[in-house]
Parts: sequence; C-alpha cells; structure tokens
Amino acid sequence: MSIIAGQGDAARSLALLWGEGEAGSGRTAPGPKPALSVAAVVAAAVEVADEGGVAALSMRAVADRLGRSPMALYTYVPGKAELVDLMYDRAHAELPGAYPLDDGWRAAATAWAADLRALYLRHPWLLQVSYARPVLGPCEQRVMEALAGVLFATGLPASTLRAAAASLFDLVRGGARTRAEARLAAAVTGVADTEWWAERAARLGEVAPDFAERFPLSVRLSAGDAETGGAPASWEERMDATHAAGLALLLDGVEAAAEGRPGGVSPR
Repeated sequence: MSIIAGQGDAARSLALLWGEGEAGSGRTAPGPKPALSVAAVVAAAVEVADEGGVAALSMRAVADRLGRSPMALYTYVPGKAELVDLMYDRAHAELPGAYPLDDGWRAAATAWAADLRALYLRHPWLLQVSYARPVLGPCEQRVMEALAGVLFATGLPASTLRAAAASLFDLVRGGARTRAEARLAAAVTGVADTEWWAERAARLGEVAPDFAERFPLSVRLSAGDAETGGAPASWEERMDATHAAGLALLLDGVEAAAEGRPGGVSPR
C-alpha cells in the first residue's frame, strides 16, 4: 500500500527539507555518545527501509539502529510523517543535477531515465511512497530540473513538455515497480519467475487448450520476442528490454513532435 507524502507539519517538514531548523545542532548530549543530527537520523531510517521496506520503518526501529531511545529522535524529527519526507528527498540526492547535451537531448533523456530507474531499484521503498503529493524538497526538485534541462533542448513548448515529463516519470516508475515486485515475489515465495511461469503455462495449457484460439491477439503480442530474435535469457532481462523499448517509443514521440515544429531540433 502506498504512503502519502506530505502528511506531517508543513512548516516543520519544509524547514527540515530545505536545511533550516536542524534541531539539536551544536548540542553535546550527556555521556560518551556524540549528539545526533537530522542527517544521521535520516541515514539510519533509509537503511531500515532498504532492508525491510516502509513496513519495517518506525521511530523505534530507527532509534534501535542508532543505539538511542525513540524519544531522543523527536528532538531532531517531529515524527514518522516528516521522516518519510526527508528520507524520500535525501535518496534523490544520489542523482545528478544536470545531464550534458553533447550527444543530444535524446541520449541525455535516456541517461536520466536509467539513473532514476536504478535509484528506484536500489531503494525500492521509494516506490511505496506516492508522488501524487510531492515532497517539495530540494533533491526531488533537482531531479525534475535536470529532466527539464534536457527536454527544453528539444525546442518544444512547456505545455507539451509537461506531458512528456509526466509520461517519463510514469514509465520509469511503473517499470521499476514491476521489476522490484518481481524480485520481491521470488524472495518471498522462494520460486524463481522462470519456474513460476513455466508451471503456470503448462497448467494453463491443460485447463484451456483453446487459449490461442480464444485470445489470438494476446498470443500474438507474446510472440513478439520471435520478431526481434528471441526472448532475453531471464525474466528480469525481459523486463529490462521491455522498459528500454517503451522508453524508445516515448522518446520517438517527443522527437517527432520536435522535428514537426518549424526550426525543429534534432535529437542528436
């Protein structure tokens, strides 16, 4: 189930996201342990989520990782809602703030999509945080700014590029979610995707021997691998190939729109 971001106190969350109100900064806690910081709390929370997903995330779990009591964390972060916002934003700091256009906007857009997808697969819990309401932090915004810098190089108007940016985010996020869930399914069930599909396909052939006649277009879609020289070696590779093909189709559309305008810009 998705977690809706931005549920914490707006003033406190935004102050923390943008580097203000670093509670406890400059203090020295009693005892041999050094004082915490917002950055340390967020880093520990990311580790917890990386290992167990957002279901494992709690103020107590983060405190245990830091060797502190849960109450000690509230000096730095008001609660779990604000913590999720901070985690989500800080994870996006791993991405570049800009992409060179030396090889054209299309190569830059492809690199941006690859980096974002890799981020989601490194931190699959990010996919559990809904972006219907953005965090509005600087790192998350920097990712959008990087994409905007690439897309505006096409020469298309902002009204068109808004749709292109939204479609790119949806494509990358949706593909990464399927890839991450496939990994999770294999880990939880102990059954590899190839094994699962092989068994189901055999059983389906027994209970629905007329499947191909009833659903000929679906079968035709599945046979598309034969047109490109056969399916990739693994199910994960197949998902990667599907993502790459979908991205290429989307960028084809952007390219066609750009070249169709007077003074259109080449993608290379």
